[in-house]
Amino acid sequence: MATLLRDSVSVRPSAPPRTARTGSPVFNRVGRLTAPFDQLMARSNHLLSKSLGEFSSQGQSYSLPRYLYLGPQGGGDILRLGIFATIHGDEPEGALALHRFVEQLEAVPERARGYALFIYPVCNPTGYEDGTRFSRSGRDLNREFWSGSLEPEVKFLESEIWMQAFHGIINLHTDNTSDGVYGYVNGTILSEYLLEPALRSAERFLPRNTRSEIDGFRAHRGMIYDSFKGVLRAPPGLEQPPFELTLETPQEAPVDRQVEALSSALISVLDEFRQLTAIAANI
Repeated sequence: MATLLRDSVSVRPSAPPRTARTGSPVFNRVGRLTAPFDQLMARSNHLLSKSLGEFSSQGQSYSLPRYLYLGPQGGGDILRLGIFATIHGDEPEGALALHRFVEQLEAVPERARGYALFIYPVCNPTGYEDGTRFSRSGRDLNREFWSGSLEPEVKFLESEIWMQAFHGIINLHTDNTSDGVYGYVNGTILSEYLLEPALRSAERFLPRNTRSEIDGFRAHRGMIYDSFKGVLRAPPGLEQPPFELTLETPQEAPVDRQVEALSSALISVLDEFRQLTAIAANI
């Protein structure tokens, strides 16, 4: 299985940015955000890259950056997690946190033993390029999933979620109305048991939002058990749904603290999910 995964993703560095007919570089902003991943990949035995899909906007070509981190081989089945960031173009902190997360894995690859981590740092490249929440078509992509959306980014990501059959899906967001970290849980019951320790890890860097209502939903100790319609998640009706977590940091907090909080939470999820999977296998 590990060989198949490794063969499915190119180990070559990403191609240079395409240019528009005017000759101006298209992926300037996105390329600067993903360049640290490519620098890590050049010296890594675990990190691979192959972009996802291709679409056009205003005469420019775009694709979704995609990286795969293959941890050391474990004793059981490979655990496939999909980690998504910057679905809102004005929330690049998640992409920065993913780079920090991969840096930490490179320092101690054992943290990723048994995992195949599919990493999507910029799910809304036109929104990021324009500095807006929405895509260039004016849509909030995180309200478009599993509703027959024609948005190319959504269609590519939906296809990827179907094809990879993730054991877990994690979304990284920031919230400019929150004064602390919090999270959403969906999918399998395991989600709740993963979110609490993830928030505890994040609290080493930022306070937790303990309000009884967050983002318009009832909350308990920073955990929300509902969600907006159309958010990035697994398709409905799966017999064995993955765990689904959304981690949110307060956007007004220092960026370095948000980065450390999110990356620390992700490390916690790896540790906890591995343990829960091992316990389940022995029941």
